[in-house]
Amino acid sequence: MQGFLSLHKPQGMSSHDCVGAVRRLLDIKKVGHGGTLDPLAEGVLPIAVGRATRLLPYLPEGKAYRAVIRFGLTTTTDDLEGDTLTQRPAEHLTPADIAAVLPEFEGAIEQVPPAFSAIQVQGQRLYDLARKGRAVTPPTRTVVIHQLTAQHWRPGDQPELTLDIDCGPGTYIRSIARDLGDRLGTGATLAHLTRTRSGGFDLAASLSLETVADLVNKQAFELVDPAIALVHLPAIALPADLALRWQQGQKFPPTEPIAPEQPYRIVALDRGTFLGIAQLEERETGPILKAKMVL
Repeated sequence: MQGFLSLHKPQGMSSHDCVGAVRRLLDIKKVGHGGTLDPLAEGVLPIAVGRATRLLPYLPEGKAYRAVIRFGLTTTTDDLEGDTLTQRPAEHLTPADIAAVLPEFEGAIEQVPPAFSAIQVQGQRLYDLARKGRAVTPPTRTVVIHQLTAQHWRPGDQPELTLDIDCGPGTYIRSIARDLGDRLGTGATLAHLTRTRSGGFDLAASLSLETVADLVNKQAFELVDPAIALVHLPAIALPADLALRWQQGQKFPPTEPIAPEQPYRIVALDRGTFLGIAQLEERETGPILKAKMVL
């Protein structure tokens, strides 16, 4: 059994918990996930099964979220899980106020991750240091926000904005909520988060654990074929003799010009079967086609 599952992670479960649940449901040990989702968040969690776990790094990088941001409140974790730091009225805030500053958060921006996060500093996770009461400033990182789209506004003493976020890897949505509140002078925290796209999988096609269990019981469960999940990668078609040599670990010059540092799908020319991932390797004697992962 090998392939992918687009899981709709429920609130209250960690990504690790979901991996354990899938292991038990499918009765297979080799299961991994493609990008941690906080326990309080829900939504798309790409799951790889069997040898497909080695293909997780080759899934599409872009992610999308629907976030509910609450203004007038700040917390230690930048979401509702943490202790309250400040609380103030923000009923004066309007959608126009937010629309005026949202463009500042698009494009390549500098972002400071939350103090409670899995980033390592001096060999320790930030959340471990924070729980010990050690004040550590997380290192600033550059992230890319492709698009921010306001969807809904709930007015009140602590108004809430529902915001769609299309972003690159490494983006902390909690940091966007915190920084947006700082920019508007009201403070803000993340009230709810749903990941709507990750690893090329959409929320609409994701399955709950209950649905997976039901399909397994009915012997109707099927994994997403790696050939489908990795269709975004350019392909190299090898004739039968070269395909066999490549699967056996032999290295040879590429049959066509290919770009360095770009992973390619290797497919059998006669059958169109997906065989694995290869990349160009430069050598003194010339470039060769190197296997990165063979199914």
